[in-house]
Amino acid sequence: MAAAHLHLPLAAVSHRFEVSALLLGALLVVGALASGLARRSFLSLTAVFVLAGFVLGDGGVGVVHFDARSGFVADLATVALIVILFRDGLEVESEMLQTHWHLPLRKLVLAMPLTAAIIALVTRALTDLSWTEAFLVGALLSPTDPVLSSSVVTDPRVPRLVRHSLNLESGLNDGLALPAVLALSAALTPGAGHFVWWQFVLADLAIGLGVGLAVGFASAKLIPRGQRLQDGIPPHQKALYALGTAFVAYGLAVLTPHGNGLIAVFVAAITLGIRRPDIRANFSRQAPDLVEIVKLGIFVVFGSLLTLHGLFGLGWAAVAIVAATLLVARPMAVFAALAGTATDTATRAFMAWFGPKGVATMTFSLLVLSDRIASGTQIFNLAALTVFVSIIVHGVTDTAGAEWITRRSEGAERGPISGRRGRRRRAARGPSASRGTRRAR
Repeated sequence: MAAAHLHLPLAAVSHRFEVSALLLGALLVVGALASGLARRSFLSLTAVFVLAGFVLGDGGVGVVHFDARSGFVADLATVALIVILFRDGLEVESEMLQTHWHLPLRKLVLAMPLTAAIIALVTRALTDLSWTEAFLVGALLSPTDPVLSSSVVTDPRVPRLVRHSLNLESGLNDGLALPAVLALSAALTPGAGHFVWWQFVLADLAIGLGVGLAVGFASAKLIPRGQRLQDGIPPHQKALYALGTAFVAYGLAVLTPHGNGLIAVFVAAITLGIRRPDIRANFSRQAPDLVEIVKLGIFVVFGSLLTLHGLFGLGWAAVAIVAATLLVARPMAVFAALAGTATDTATRAFMAWFGPKGVATMTFSLLVLSDRIASGTQIFNLAALTVFVSIIVHGVTDTAGAEWITRRSEGAERGPISGRRGRRRRAARGPSASRGTRRAR
């Protein structure tokens, strides 16, 4: 009898795994077949994955089911963040980091808290959430997502300055938002006791930064540098070495004393990539397949968690908060933060729009949901709706936006052409090109 009782749960688990494996394989095949179409259109595979998860999950036919409060969902989201943050950190160029650090710094120090404050004000005005809960919503929705922004920061057509700025911003603001989310969650958790938020934030950031630098320097030193010594290590093993560095940095940072693992991963990647360009090159060649599988998994799971009832539980107030987050808070904050810089209006507009909400917001909102916060479910649903809309609209506009900013930058680089040499160039290009130059002026 006991054996029969034991057999039933095991059979159920096995059946769920078989269904999940079948769906994962089918989505990988469909995603591969649709990738060519996606490159030639506004279609985003990320948006397709989320919609597929929604249709297959509790909001649709109910074939796939995941518990939002389970450790599996939060762990999967964390793994996705580690992989993407590490890949993006390796892409940071030493020259750009030394000469063009002021734009991402302005967005991190000025735009990010301003975004959170505007969202908190709108949330407080439209809902019955308290000020602390409203600022928690602001902290959840203030960071941009490295997973969704990866399609832009890795696009060589986009100007280097824009890619560098968005990459550094999305890589660091996740880690900067996490202490605020944890501090506000602790303040809302019953029986949390005495909590000194500023001590927690300083320790969290300092440990993450320190561990990231230490792991990055150590990993760059540990692997042999000589050509002969490196010949015995295959390229794919060097890529695995780099990936192992990411998880070591995260693990060391979050162990006692608890630090910021996300910042540790990103800083370790920057350090390793600058000191060992050969490791960065090997990882870049091997990483795309891994990144796509991670993105597929996390966005399908996220889509399966959503239901229409949960997303629109607050009615039009939820819609207004999402609109304010994407169309008001982020653009206002970025334009204010970049005022007085040498960037033109087109560059500011592109960076203001391309601040997608994704895996980081989803992961942090799952942490809030797992705490015993009275309005935790409401806060999670607000964050989930914002992420869902952001995935759709930013996924649809990333290719068009990249092409637009590329055309603008190429037009600015050409500039006005005058004199005999300019007339010769215009004649060589033909009348259509001359008209294009006049229009650009």
